[in-house]
Amino acid sequence: MSADTVKIKVVVWDLDNTVWHGTLTEGDELVLRDNIRAIMEELDRRGVLQSIASKNTHADAWKKVEEFGLDHFFLYPQINWGAKSESIAKIKEAINIGFDAIAFFDDTAYERDEVKFVHDEVQIYDVDQIAGMLDLPQFMPRFVTAESAQRRLLYQADAQRNEESERFENNQEFLRSLNMKFCVSAAVPEDLKRVEELTVRTNQLNATGYTYSYDELLELLDSDEHQLYVAELADRYGTYGKIGVALLERRESTWHIKLLLMSCRVMARGVGTVLLNFLINNARALNAGLAAEFKHTDRNRMMFMTYKFAGFSEAGELPGGGVMLEHALANDGAYPDYIELDLPAEPPFAGRRTSELAG
Repeated sequence: MSADTVKIKVVVWDLDNTVWHGTLTEGDELVLRDNIRAIMEELDRRGVLQSIASKNTHADAWKKVEEFGLDHFFLYPQINWGAKSESIAKIKEAINIGFDAIAFFDDTAYERDEVKFVHDEVQIYDVDQIAGMLDLPQFMPRFVTAESAQRRLLYQADAQRNEESERFENNQEFLRSLNMKFCVSAAVPEDLKRVEELTVRTNQLNATGYTYSYDELLELLDSDEHQLYVAELADRYGTYGKIGVALLERRESTWHIKLLLMSCRVMARGVGTVLLNFLINNARALNAGLAAEFKHTDRNRMMFMTYKFAGFSEAGELPGGGVMLEHALANDGAYPDYIELDLPAEPPFAGRRTSELAG
């Protein structure tokens, strides 16, 4: 386990003299920067999202983006005459990431400095760094998983969902219309690359902030004292992929939640408590105690509130920081009635439970 290592999740591009050579409003003949298409394709393959912050007239600039055949790469492009720091803030809000996971490329020192002054965490790059950017470690995920290669498409599907949600008078009606299916399963070795990726990428909804390497996860998978679960979500638009992880450690008759995380993309779908309630209900059914480790960070307050609303209360401090939370298990956790559930037939630690848990 280690502290979260920041990786770039979104590259925001300027257009004039950055993505292409020339200035649109000055009537220049525009030519794409060398290898920029190949660079964008590789970032897309690696699961790094891309957007635009450009000072231009939107219709004119977007027409050129389409003519160059690059339009499909970009999420929530901001093409306007406002400050680029404002454009980047809108992109950050729409994608729901931290500023430190954004890289901004621009040819103009003024624009780079303006963004850095307002958003100090954004990673700033001049255009002369574009050619070698794919070799920089912050743009190189440890694994490229199935979810990585499809990440842009998943976010574009989310944008469709969000657009449709505005046509409903209330959110519950919209959520019910999605025909969601939430699946929890015991992790297998083929899941571990994605699990590692989730621990590295998920900050706001990670209960401890810990990251786990593939090798650490493989060792835990073989441990009789640990149970690792992954959660997937799908709806009528398609799959969200694997979006949640829970790691249990058995200590005598008590289960400790060592890790609980959920992708930020799905929290608006009302599924944030499903995985947690699955653990609560199983612990209650088997007369096992349930505790959870929680380490406060500057981003995971939402996960702390998820625990509190689920009935956990603070039970003391942890060595090295953080708090231990405990659940009284007086009642079952409720599942949303608009979600179809696919839950494991066997409870946690099935076939390897201690006498205390066997009842």
